Amino acid sequence: MEQISVSPVFVGRGRETELLATALARAAAGEPQAVLVGGEAGIGKTRLVEEFLYGVGAPAAVAAVGGCLEVGAEGLPYGPLATALRRLHSELGPAFEQAAAGMEGHLARLMPEFGEADAGSNDEFGRARLFDHTARLIERLAEDRTLVLVVEDLHWSDRSTRDLLAYLIRTLHRARVLVLATYRSDDLHRRHPLRPYLAELERLRTVQRLELERFGPAETAAQLAGILGVASPDRVLVDRIHRRAEGNPFFVEQLASAAREGCTAGIPDSLRDILLVRVETLPDHTQQILRIAAEGGTRVEHDLLAAVLDDPEEVLIEALRTAVGAGVLQPDTDGDGYCFRHALVREAVSDDLLPGERHRINRRFAAVLDADPGLVRGEACAPRLANYWYHAHESDRALPTALEAALQARRRNAFAEQLRMLERVLELWDEVPDDVRSTPVRPYDRAETYPSCGCTGEAHEPACAGLQLVDVLAEAVVAARRSGDWDRAIALVRRALDLLDEDTEPARAAWFRVQLAKTCGHLERPDGGEIQYAYRLVSGLGPSAVQAEVLAMEAAQGMLGHPSRSHMAVAEQAAGIAREVGAGAVEQHARITLAGLYSEFGEPERAIALLGDAIGRARELGAADVLCRGLNNLSCLMQSLGRSAEAVDHSREGIQVAGRTGLLGTAGGCLTGNLVEALTALGRCAEAAATLDAWEYGPPLDPYHEFLDRLRGELRFLAGDLDSAAELNRRARAADLARQPQNVLPSAMLAVRIHARQGRPLAARSELLAVLDVELTAGHEALMLPLLVHGAGAEADSHGLPAADLGRPVVLRRIAEAAARLEPQVPLHRAWARLLDGELARAEGRDARSHWAAAIGLLRPVGLPGPLALALLRAAESAAAAGHRDEARSLLEEATDTARASGDRYLESEVAHLAERARLTGERAGAQAGGSDGTESAGDGPALGLTRRERDVLRLLTLGRTNRQIAEELYISPKTASVHVSNILAKLGVSGRGEAAAVAHRLRLFETENAV
Repeated sequence: MEQISVSPVFVGRGRETELLATALARAAAGEPQAVLVGGEAGIGKTRLVEEFLYGVGAPAAVAAVGGCLEVGAEGLPYGPLATALRRLHSELGPAFEQAAAGMEGHLARLMPEFGEADAGSNDEFGRARLFDHTARLIERLAEDRTLVLVVEDLHWSDRSTRDLLAYLIRTLHRARVLVLATYRSDDLHRRHPLRPYLAELERLRTVQRLELERFGPAETAAQLAGILGVASPDRVLVDRIHRRAEGNPFFVEQLASAAREGCTAGIPDSLRDILLVRVETLPDHTQQILRIAAEGGTRVEHDLLAAVLDDPEEVLIEALRTAVGAGVLQPDTDGDGYCFRHALVREAVSDDLLPGERHRINRRFAAVLDADPGLVRGEACAPRLANYWYHAHESDRALPTALEAALQARRRNAFAEQLRMLERVLELWDEVPDDVRSTPVRPYDRAETYPSCGCTGEAHEPACAGLQLVDVLAEAVVAARRSGDWDRAIALVRRALDLLDEDTEPARAAWFRVQLAKTCGHLERPDGGEIQYAYRLVSGLGPSAVQAEVLAMEAAQGMLGHPSRSHMAVAEQAAGIAREVGAGAVEQHARITLAGLYSEFGEPERAIALLGDAIGRARELGAADVLCRGLNNLSCLMQSLGRSAEAVDHSREGIQVAGRTGLLGTAGGCLTGNLVEALTALGRCAEAAATLDAWEYGPPLDPYHEFLDRLRGELRFLAGDLDSAAELNRRARAADLARQPQNVLPSAMLAVRIHARQGRPLAARSELLAVLDVELTAGHEALMLPLLVHGAGAEADSHGLPAADLGRPVVLRRIAEAAARLEPQVPLHRAWARLLDGELARAEGRDARSHWAAAIGLLRPVGLPGPLALALLRAAESAAAAGHRDEARSLLEEATDTARASGDRYLESEVAHLAERARLTGERAGAQAGGSDGTESAGDGPALGLTRRERDVLRLLTLGRTNRQIAEELYISPKTASVHVSNILAKLGVSGRGEAAAVAHRLRLFETENAV
């Protein structure tokens, strides 16, 4: 009679099942969902998913399951997702092939069934393309059905699988997709890579994390009733098993099965011994097969196992049938192999092997697979073989197979797995003889521009023909950098530099110095002058790709930091050397940098021409990363020149190129930021906000998160939400460790504007002075002039406040000195310069009408509503003060439309307030003071629609009084004072007491003695 150890009754998990059903309903409605199901080993994660999938039926929904395989330290690259796609292919057939149409060459990296992979680059950009095409395939498949993608045992996942899964979760915005992933929570030690990964995913609004709890006594009793086939199990048995299993369903199954077979005593407390009790009840030959299968991996193919055992087929089948019937093994879902029903069983069996026994079994697996690689799937052969030889302690075989596995991982853009295999090579390096180390021949471009030979002359050392330790380190450095393991990359670089003799191998030493600079730059850490050091190493050498890259990096760092004309010469030299040695991508990178330097030194048209040519050549080369950088820089340049509409076009083209080539994850953030910045400048704030909302790449992947946070802050500022704007700007500045002017100046300007509108002139001044204390080199007119304008405007608005008046002459002098160092070349910059002249004059109480008029004349053709609205408002104020009412009214009419077009709600309200207090909204000649509504007349100053009592309250509010203090001074109740304050805020169109006080100070509603 067949006995079972798995309960036929699904016990408990009602809340969890309901949550999964709700997630499926949301996914079916077009809102993609992801549920991360965690719990300790044996807690029932797989059973929960299986029971849930029973209710997912075609054709409305289709489910596909893939499991992560344990191959060494981490699993097979992309294994579970490739498995899931194969199952979808098998189930959907022509529909799947139609969805994959046009992408077969890219998808072949995941599914070799599609034939040869395309000839695209095997680097981080090829990896990005693979991710993009996989997402597009799933989106197409989900158009006609709901997809449920299940990834089991995520704790064994490789880095590439995790990255691809996160990409899908983040980018499938409207697809009808539910992603389920299971993982062992008790396997997540403090440094397990899944811990930060889960934490980042959980921050997404479409992701839910579900932790399965242990069973209570009642649930254990129900589970035992199903296993034993009884209505009510013995209470003593339930208590004993529940206590020993501690509510773990899998342990309950194992203990129940052992108890049923008479194993009621002597079972050790450890999990391994509990699991081995079931194994040890099997026939000796079956146990031997299980010991061998345990070393085959999480999954072992039937043909491979048969070849290793060399038993007669019928004997093997009978033993496997016994193991499957006992619930120790189970056929895998592909139907051509086996896996242990729970990985803990496999681990326990493997741990029970003697050292020599384990080495012998792995040696047998390696020999069989080496003789017939077709026994496993092609993509699994190299890592499996490397793993077998490694555990067989055959170092001379393990090293070359690990190198081959690393090479194949690189070709699939699985850089983390490439790094893991290269780390194994480094571990084994000193254990193998010289002839083994020198035999492998590696691809010439395995490490970008790394010199394949370290010799400086035409004569070559014999060692150049073989693989050297430093060569492996170079490959590992690139793999670590591309996989995002920046700290490991630094450690590998330092190890290589310790090995190298800079006098005999300067080019290689320079290459490693460049890698250190790149890595430190990404981490926004000081690089200790690595580029300058590398520059000195290669300056006297003959032309090479390394020399060109060093020079190009030197120029690029200078452009982003403190550019000088010497950097232009360096960029030209880099481009020339790259052209001479045929390093096309390096050449165009250098030319793009040179164009940026032309712009910094007042030659924008020359910069535009050079950028256009470099972009065209990048297209011809097929260098997508260079093309994206060129379009990114061109959009930045156009924006700085006030040509925002063109900046929008170039940004959009860059985003399209990035999307088409799979580079959205690397270049998309910056290009999106450029697009948002240009749209905001054009007053298309709603479109800019929607663009930001649609961008789902998050902190710390997206290296441009501080840029995007600052742009979010600017949009909140324009919408009048000053608190949110300040928080977003604070967050952006905290993340900006490099402190480059292109980030520092816009963030400082936003802070100045926020403080000024909050009525905090001293804080605005402090922000401005912090920038003026840092000496800037040439250029930066596009960023510095607006900052100076808003800083001077804050000084002018606070004129008459005693605390702000103190020190103002010094501040104004420093602003003027900073402006004198700038050289505005284009109409927008000259307009900002005239606005600055006007604000300085206003702050000093001088006539500024000519400055406003000049700024308006320059700004109207530019077409940017923000600065034009500011100039029109200032000109209207000056005209009204001079008694030129018709001129003021005309300016205000234009200012009203322009301020509205800018999206700046506060500026729009300022225009309205000026029209009201200057009585320019309509002629009201002869209006009398103190009408029936108690509103102040013009003779009492600008009333803003306030009653006399509200003016009294506002006067005290500007002194910093609380509602209770206002009530005591005016002999009213605190509640009445609160009502008056609310009315004042509404009439002034401001959101807080500080803003109300700022309006009062700026309009000089009260004597200066009242100011603070």
